[in-house]
Amino acid sequence: MTKNELTKQKGSFERFLDWVERVGNKLPHPFFLFVYLTIGIMLLSAVLSILQVSAINPGSGEEVMVKSLLTREGVEWMLVNALKNFTGFAPLGLVLSMQMGIGLAEQAGLLSAFMRKTMYGAPLWAISLAVMFVGINGNIASDASIVIIPTLAASIYLSLGKNPLVGLMAGYAAACAGFSANLIIAGTDALLAGITQEAVKIIDPSIQVNPSINWYFMFASTFIFTFVGAWVTDKIIAPRLGEYKGKIKVAENQDLTPIENLALKNTGKAALIFLVILAVAVLPKNAILRNAETGGLIPSPLLNGIIPILMLFFITIGVAYGKTVGTIKTAGDIPKLMAEAVKTMSSYIVLVFIIGQFVAYFNWTNIGVVIAVKGAEFLQNVGFTGLPLIIGIILLSTIVNLFIGSGSAKWSILAPIFVPMLMLLGYSPAMTQVIYRIGDSSTNPITPLFPYFPIALGLAQHYDEDAGIGTLMSLMLPYALIFLVVWTLQLIVWMVLDLPLGPGAGIYM
Repeated sequence: MTKNELTKQKGSFERFLDWVERVGNKLPHPFFLFVYLTIGIMLLSAVLSILQVSAINPGSGEEVMVKSLLTREGVEWMLVNALKNFTGFAPLGLVLSMQMGIGLAEQAGLLSAFMRKTMYGAPLWAISLAVMFVGINGNIASDASIVIIPTLAASIYLSLGKNPLVGLMAGYAAACAGFSANLIIAGTDALLAGITQEAVKIIDPSIQVNPSINWYFMFASTFIFTFVGAWVTDKIIAPRLGEYKGKIKVAENQDLTPIENLALKNTGKAALIFLVILAVAVLPKNAILRNAETGGLIPSPLLNGIIPILMLFFITIGVAYGKTVGTIKTAGDIPKLMAEAVKTMSSYIVLVFIIGQFVAYFNWTNIGVVIAVKGAEFLQNVGFTGLPLIIGIILLSTIVNLFIGSGSAKWSILAPIFVPMLMLLGYSPAMTQVIYRIGDSSTNPITPLFPYFPIALGLAQHYDEDAGIGTLMSLMLPYALIFLVVWTLQLIVWMVLDLPLGPGAGIYM
């Protein structure tokens, strides 16, 4: 059969996926994508400077002119500030700090053991709920959860006599579509907040963005999508897949060993001691982590220092687990495991170099201010504000997600435009960040260019040799669409009730 004949046999949706794959594959590596964008900023700044494009900064009332990077002043600034743009890029320190703490716990074996304990210990009636809950919170282990959780979930379902593909799909959907949600502040919060902070500087450098700005919203989302995801799994995915008739008959034993169970108990004790110490530093009226002047928590050293606090927490529980199971034998093993964890961030560090330049160029040229002011004025004039604007940005995020897999890369492109623009329309940076996260996270499992899509497909083919891209896409689509709708409705409820998105972070400016 010829290629044209095969194409004719495909449905319109599969042809659309083929188109997405072709277009996405033609996109350059994210590093070079930002190289081209940076060059584009340089050229655009020169053209807009010649045309004397300007805007009135609503904060200061002063006229802001676009400055050209292709002048003596601009070239000198680029050379002198190249290293500062890299090392001063806010997300870099946040992400590396979180990775050292969480990575230590992962390298010691704690996160894998905890996931296995939680899912294998769930009663039969709650297995879908357990898979979704652990999968959604699994992003605390970053991308590792996208491989670990679907594999464990498939094994659990098979051991219970259920179709392992159902568990696999539930685990993959939870880890991908629910990637932004979590009960605690995770590395994703730190990464996105750092990028948001850089974008906020375009309008008001005095505003501070911390990783907890979406915590309340994402905390609630964790429980909402645990139940929503379990419903989709049991009512849509399981009936569609039916009874398993594959060749794999015996699931690998994932039960914890006695030493692993003991290690988890010791970890719990260490976590309790840490939290008691933290409570002593937070709860009393004049506690050290409260605001020294007001005695409140917003703002306070607790929120401003949440990343090092979380880092210390994960180091504490990681060491407690590792010492018990033997993955940490001497004090010297601790920095070794932390270093091993940071190695996985090497590609991100390289990418940050060029992203840092792109964001800094955007700010220095004043292009960000001009786009924000002109864009906000245009949207107000045409009446495209409020809910239609929010839904439009959510949908735009889903479209961009089809072609660019990296969440930080997408937000680095969109944040300098939308954060200041929505600030001028009265929305807080926390609100803009939530809007983006809804569109980005919901569609992760249906993005063919997502780095873990081929891995999920390979896992599916392990249980069903006939499983293909269409199989995975058709099973992920219900999760993606329902998550997208429910998450948007949750945001609307938040807006109607004017609920805070995080500590000290409201919907409006």
